[in-house]
Amino acid sequence: MPTAASYLSAVSEADARARKHGGTPASTPALSMSSSVTSSSEDTVLEENADDFTDGLSYPRVPPTSSDVFTTVHAEFGHCANEDYRYTSQHRKGTPYKSIPERDPPYYVLLTTYISYILVICLGHLRDFVGKRFRAMNYRHLLPWNGYAALNSDFDSFYTRRLKLRIDDCFSHPVTGVPGRTILLLDRYSPDYNKTMVPTGTRTRALNISSYNYLGFAQGSGPCADAVERSIERYGVAAGGTRLEGGTLDLHVQAEALVARFMGTEDALISSMGFATNSTVIPALVSKGCLVISDELNHASIRFGVRLSGANVRMFKHNDMKALERLLREVISQGQPKTHRPWKKILLIVEGLYSMEGTLANLPIIMELKKKYKFYLFVDEAHSVGALGPRGRGVTDYFGINPRSVDILMGTFTKSFGAAGGYIAGNKDIIDRLRIQGHSGTYAESMTPPVLTQVIASMASIMGVTLPAEKPSSPSLALLRSSEPAALVAESELIPGTAPAHALPPWMTLAPAMVDGSDGRNRLRRLAFNSRYLNRALRKLGFITYGHDDSPVIPLLLFHPGKMAVFSRMMRTRATPIVVVVVAYPATPLVTSRVRFCLSAAHTKEDIDTLLRACDEIGDLLDLKQAPGERWPVEEIISRAVELVRMPEAP
Repeated sequence: MPTAASYLSAVSEADARARKHGGTPASTPALSMSSSVTSSSEDTVLEENADDFTDGLSYPRVPPTSSDVFTTVHAEFGHCANEDYRYTSQHRKGTPYKSIPERDPPYYVLLTTYISYILVICLGHLRDFVGKRFRAMNYRHLLPWNGYAALNSDFDSFYTRRLKLRIDDCFSHPVTGVPGRTILLLDRYSPDYNKTMVPTGTRTRALNISSYNYLGFAQGSGPCADAVERSIERYGVAAGGTRLEGGTLDLHVQAEALVARFMGTEDALISSMGFATNSTVIPALVSKGCLVISDELNHASIRFGVRLSGANVRMFKHNDMKALERLLREVISQGQPKTHRPWKKILLIVEGLYSMEGTLANLPIIMELKKKYKFYLFVDEAHSVGALGPRGRGVTDYFGINPRSVDILMGTFTKSFGAAGGYIAGNKDIIDRLRIQGHSGTYAESMTPPVLTQVIASMASIMGVTLPAEKPSSPSLALLRSSEPAALVAESELIPGTAPAHALPPWMTLAPAMVDGSDGRNRLRRLAFNSRYLNRALRKLGFITYGHDDSPVIPLLLFHPGKMAVFSRMMRTRATPIVVVVVAYPATPLVTSRVRFCLSAAHTKEDIDTLLRACDEIGDLLDLKQAPGERWPVEEIISRAVELVRMPEAP
């Protein structure tokens, strides 16, 4: 571990390099000291390859003044001290939920999209027909050979070979380092039309609009990273068993209690994988004779879990509450098929935030229907927990609904907490049953100690920590008490929703920003501003987008399959490279290919401006601006960003 003296020496050298490249001597260096001096933070802050001081990625374009104090690495969590670039994610009381209606493009766009697919499919079949006869060795894996059946189906692999392969350079791009505000791409090229990829040995730093990092906790330095490092020293890197067979650590118990407090429920259960949380828990909730009502756009993990359960399933049109009520009346009145007996139970499953559409579940109306028709409600908050609501508690917090009125709250730690795995929160009786009946408790490896520590530290940072009035029992609490970062209150006067200090590991160092909750509030408000700004700005530019203004996931419609590759490549090869995610069939309907922007609290307002300028330029070249309505020039949007965000409704 480097000493403070060596670290300061390295900072001085980096400052000298900055001045050599045009930095102003009157300002502080365009670097930020991490909250603690570790080997990982030194490698990140002072990376020798990141010596471009003008791109705004590794270092701010405008160096901070002496009055600005930042405790994050700019490449991981951007420096932004302007309080105008903050917003609170919350539904306005007394107003009905309203999502942006889906807009269809002009007919010529749909027609040419279908023609594009037809052309690619016809040419693909022609190439297969000729290739199987003149280059049979290249197709041996698709045909019976030497008495063995083909492992891969010719028909099933056609889409992968003839459509996806042509744009495969847009997917599975290898990266290295921390997937924070920026990301380091490992450059590659293909000599054979994407069949194989050859690394060049070089790296490119790019603005990261692709990773799930809503609150910016994907950091290589800071209080959370320090806590994870200490947990590895104490626990190692694995739990060494399943939850029911010796794999339950004290960290599991503490994490589950903290999750329950965070969500406002009686109890919680955590799982080591988000997909498995749904697929192993749903079969423990419903079985044969039960009915699951599912939104048509629910995640694959929900569909898989319902299939395993053996329950009947009916789907309703996405977020259509009238269609849902009609379906409820039908299934309740008709009962089970053939016998018409009453259902054992009816479970409605929706997502809080739909990751491909950017839409929110219409939870206020769903709660009214729940009171009327007496069904159980399961809300998947994988993308909404941490990302929505004034306190980051998800869609219930966003709409101001009591979380205990929802029977099952599911979520993951992947998107907002910089960790992995998932949780189920709800009534204690239900959770106790799921611990035994859910397959993850019996067969799945327990969540590892480093991941558990990241969950605890990041969640405590969002909640804030209430310190006990009595004499602290740990060195961490003693240090905090001596520095007096927050007022001490009696244990009986705990602020609702905060994390009591005794619920955290005693060896975990608590930074002042974690204790008073200022770090978490800052992240929540930065994410809310970024989300609302980009959503509304793209519509003002004339793009067709889906979803809600406050969604951190923003799908921009491309339609043509060929435009996906061009859009992704043009973004990646700009002067300031930008990494985005393009999505097509079968993840979306055939004609609604899209690029999906994933925003983070780590992004600055300048990052969103850079993205908007790139979208404006590429959108003109690819003819993507097909939405009707008033349009603003991109520079006007950038100059009026705060006004645009704070409008009750975008004009």
